[in-house]
Parts: sequence; structure tokens; C-alpha cells
Amino acid sequence: MNDLNFVPLHPTPMQPPPLPPVSAMFTGKRGDFVRLTARGAALELVTAGFYRFWLATDIRRHLWSNTEVAGDAAEYTGRGKELLIGFLLAMAILVPIYLTYFLVTIEVERRFKAFATLPLIFAFYAFGQFAIYRARRYRLTRTVWRGVRFWMDGSGWAYAWRAMLWGLFVLVTLGLALPWREAALERYKMRHSYYGDLQGSFEGRGWEFFKQGWWLWLLTPFALYFTIGAPFVYAGFKAVEWRWWLSGIRFGEVRPESTMSRGALIGLYWTAIGWIALLGVIFLAYLGLSVALVVGASGMTFRDFFQTKAFASNIPLLVLAGAGYLAFVLGINLVMRVVLMRDLWLKVLGTVRVHNIGAAANVTAKGELASALGEGFADGLDVAGF
Repeated sequence: MNDLNFVPLHPTPMQPPPLPPVSAMFTGKRGDFVRLTARGAALELVTAGFYRFWLATDIRRHLWSNTEVAGDAAEYTGRGKELLIGFLLAMAILVPIYLTYFLVTIEVERRFKAFATLPLIFAFYAFGQFAIYRARRYRLTRTVWRGVRFWMDGSGWAYAWRAMLWGLFVLVTLGLALPWREAALERYKMRHSYYGDLQGSFEGRGWEFFKQGWWLWLLTPFALYFTIGAPFVYAGFKAVEWRWWLSGIRFGEVRPESTMSRGALIGLYWTAIGWIALLGVIFLAYLGLSVALVVGASGMTFRDFFQTKAFASNIPLLVLAGAGYLAFVLGINLVMRVVLMRDLWLKVLGTVRVHNIGAAANVTAKGELASALGEGFADGLDVAGF
């Protein structure tokens, strides 16, 4: 009986209850982002494209700084100068490879025309996968939340070999193995990702991805044949992929969860297509007006102007057409950045809730900054993301 009334001298402290899930928020204004990207596009034109490194940095800084979790915003500490130096170093490596391969294959092309380019394709794919891994490593080490840096270790080449083998498997299975490829590669990346001393992991499984999107694989041939269906299928695939990927990420006990529906992104992709189509119509109208002005100034008829192919050597027309084309391309870039970058970011964050955020309260800062060489490779091989 006395045992039942025993009171310990040092009672076990009560564990605080876990914090409820918190929602991720984006606080940035669309107008600010439009002005930022429009100014950056103009400076890209003036600097022959070299301002894109600073523009990419400004875009990331805007997106990161306006992304809040539990009331605290992230911080992006990268610099445009780092990206430029990384790009130049990558080009110093890639350009000799291009030239050497070109010179070696001049003779090979004559004998083995169907196979001479295969080694180059495999080399580009390997470099591209290496670049994707190293670019992610660079961006993580420039991302800070609550004063603690994210970071990443691991081997870019080990990742590239895994990606190449999985890519062959996906090719052999006509795309069916894609969910398992994505799961395996993401496990490798997250296993080498950290927030301070919290190690990352990935709990998503290929079978879960497949179950959510198997119907898209069946619809893809029809979408490719009937072009109008492609945006629906691609938007559905990206929505499924975002939800699966976000819900599988872990940093210690911290885990995000996404509730994105399959049709959540369809409107965004059709908005981008609509704006690009409108820009195309404006560009064609501008070309027609330019031709009319040049023909009128030359004193020729339209029939003579085109039959004699005078348009091919008319300097004023070439200048006007070139300026219009550059404006068209910059307009497309502006639409892609606003709709499929900023608006997509906002749409995705609106579906995210973070569980066990308290597990990130007492984290020890660790990790070192990574070089921008991988980002330079990604830019040079056109596999860079935001």
C-alpha cells in the first residue's frame, strides 16, 4: 500500500506537447517581382546576357526572403559575381572538350555517322547530372534560416553515375521506371543534405509516386499526338511530383506536407501559353509593319521586294527584325519568370504545412560554403533551375 503513495524526490519533467503544424507563407508582392525581372531583362539586353547571373541572384533573394515558416523568413546569401566566375570556370573546362571532340570525330563521322555522336551525348548527360547535383549544393549552402545554414556533401560524380544508370533503365521501360528513378536519386541527395547538424532524408517511395501518376503515363502518347492536351498532362505530372517530393522530405523530425491537387497547376501553364501566344501575335504584327515601312521607303512593290529577295539584304529591315526578335525573347523570359517561377512558387507554398517545427529549435550551425562551379556547369549546359 505504501508503494502506491510513493512520491519521487525528483519527478520526471513533463515533456512539452509538440507544436501544431505551421503553414508556409509567401509575402512578396507580384508587382515588385515584375519590376525586378523587367529591369533585369533590359539589363540582360544591354550586357549581351551577362547580367543574368545577377538577375538570378536577385530573383532567388526575392523568393527566399519572402518565404516564411513559423514567422521566420529564409535568406539567400549568394552573389552574382560567384555565378559569373563559376560559369567562366565551367566554360574553361567545357570548351576544350567541345573542340577536342569535334576534331577527333571529323574522321569518325565519315565511317560511323550513326554512332559518332553517341559518346558526346553520354558525356553531356553525365556533365548535366553532375551540374544538377553541384548546383543544388551551391544553392543550399547559400540558404539560411533562423541564422543557420543549409549545406550538402556527397559526390557529384557518384550522383551522375546513378542518374545515368537509372536513365537507361527508364529508357528501357518506356518511362515506367521514372518514379523509382526520382525516389532513388532524391534519397541520395537528401541523405547528403543538412540543416545545421540535422541530417536530411527522403521517405518518398517510387510506388507512391507511380500510384498517384500512373494515368499520366497512359495519357502521354495522346497528349503528344493531340498537342492541346500536353499542358494538361504536364501540369498534372508536375503537381503530383511537387506533392510527392515535398511530403517525402525530412530534416531530423521536421517534415513538410503538401496538399496540392492534381489540377492545381493547369491554370498557370495555360496562362503562360496564352501570354506567349499573345507575344507571338504582337511580334508578327511588328514584323509586318516593319516590312511595310521598309518597302514604302524603298519605292518597290511588295511583289518585287520578295521576288528579288531584297528583304534578305535590307539592313534596316534586318535591324528592325533583330530588335523585335530580342524583345520577343525577353518578353517570353519575363512571362516564364513571373508565371512559372514566382506564381508557381506561391502556388506550391500555399499547399505546404510543416510538422514538428520545434525539432529545429536547437540546431548547431555546421557546414562550409560550396563553390559555384556546379552552377556554372548547369548554366553552360542549360540545365540550371532557379
